[in-house]
Amino acid sequence: MDAAVGRRESGVGEAMTAPSPATTPDTRPATPALRRLLVPNRGEIAVRIARACREAGVESVLAYSELDDVRYVRRYFDDAISLGNGDARETYLNVGRVIDVARRCGADALHPGYGFLSERAELAAACDDAGIIFVGPKASSIAAMGSKAESRHLMQRLGVPVVPGYDGDDQNVSALTAEAVRIGFPLIVKASAGGGGKGMKIVRSAAELQSAIESAQREAKKSFGDDRLLLERYIEEPRHIEFQIFGDGEGNVVHLFERDCSIQRRHQKVIEETPAPRYSEELRARMAAAAVAAARGVDYRSAGTVEFIVTPEGEFYFLEMNTRLQVEHPVTEEVAGVDLVRAQLAVAGGAPLPWRQDDLRQRGHAIEVRIYAEDPDDRFLPQSGAIRFYREPAGPGVRVDAGVGQGTAIGVSFDPMLAKLICSGSSRDAAIDCLGRALRDYIVLGTKTNISWLRRVVQHPAFRNGLVSTRFIADHEDSLRRSMPDEVPALAAVLSSTTQREQRATGGSAPGIGSVWDSIGEWGR
Repeated sequence: MDAAVGRRESGVGEAMTAPSPATTPDTRPATPALRRLLVPNRGEIAVRIARACREAGVESVLAYSELDDVRYVRRYFDDAISLGNGDARETYLNVGRVIDVARRCGADALHPGYGFLSERAELAAACDDAGIIFVGPKASSIAAMGSKAESRHLMQRLGVPVVPGYDGDDQNVSALTAEAVRIGFPLIVKASAGGGGKGMKIVRSAAELQSAIESAQREAKKSFGDDRLLLERYIEEPRHIEFQIFGDGEGNVVHLFERDCSIQRRHQKVIEETPAPRYSEELRARMAAAAVAAARGVDYRSAGTVEFIVTPEGEFYFLEMNTRLQVEHPVTEEVAGVDLVRAQLAVAGGAPLPWRQDDLRQRGHAIEVRIYAEDPDDRFLPQSGAIRFYREPAGPGVRVDAGVGQGTAIGVSFDPMLAKLICSGSSRDAAIDCLGRALRDYIVLGTKTNISWLRRVVQHPAFRNGLVSTRFIADHEDSLRRSMPDEVPALAAVLSSTTQREQRATGGSAPGIGSVWDSIGEWGR
């Protein structure tokens, strides 16, 4: 049986064709037993949760930092409450303050989104102690997967393949060095408690090892308060494949197929798609079984992902489990026809898992790109500024999950992701064609973005042919660089002039024509 087709976000194109109502059961989650939900988060994920709440009849409250421009996000919420005027550590990452705010606003539930406190067992436990429903996994499940070393041990006990390496208690440099020699080079040094590429170093020879270990320990201590490291064999030209899983905490777990997240910069994903190109059904089935086993092994509840590294020869190894909703969840929603956030609300409220495995099918192909305020030509460094002009693409197969609008101020205190563009079609080629057109139509002025760079990536012959790996950006760096045409289109010049006048009038610094050019999808190269 096919899953019912889920809704699309506001401003997106036509929904995919569903089977006839006579043969399709209604697998939408039941209305959750939640009344008032606090979201201590920001940007597009906060908007995404608020929209799901509105559909489910749940009041939503935004908890925000006063350093953040939340005017666009605020309009989607029923209420808002300040976390204070501090940075992330004092606001979004402050468990005590978040719980206090939840109590003060009368919330009976809390959805952490992703990032910030979303994978902190401490928050889930504090919600339990305060009588607040945590929309996510149990604290014990988060804790079990919070340490890369411990999760490796668990996966080995469950029979899930792990990358050869070292995850022992002896963390002296001499012990780590001896283990590195045993594993062989190249290898990767990782922060055991980390993520997002922090505390991660690739080491290709013994001469580089000591400095890499010391640097990784310092970075891990600063970022996570834990300097424990693990060592793993570094696999050249790997692909990063993750499986969306969902459980109800009662032993029922399903997978909602895989996503290919191989195209990354600084170990962070920028393009994700499903289905993963160029894989056999037999390999997909083996990875899916391992993902479900991993989720059952920690009594998993809610949405999460089990991530694998896959070698060019088709061997796969457990990488980590993300005990939260992922940034790239919309591509699964578009192809599987589900609403993962609303399902999270329902399961958190005590409803059973809304799907059986046999209910789930994939239709077509979907690709997501992350729109960042960053400069791809200067090491992808984050950018700031006020958005002076903003136009989203639209049309069949196009979905935009945005956290900004025209007039939003982009600061330096938080992540520079502005939005996600998701395009779907009946085939991978159709989805790529849709994405190329949508990136042409996406215009953001006032700050540099990666829109034109993304367009160059998706138009690259290697991407079109599905020849992707985590080395894609490095391997094609030269051909992905911007080449400015000789003549600047009239619209770019007009918008540049307008933006400069506005910035002078407000006392701001005007961007140069290069900045304006780089922000225009239609003419960017």
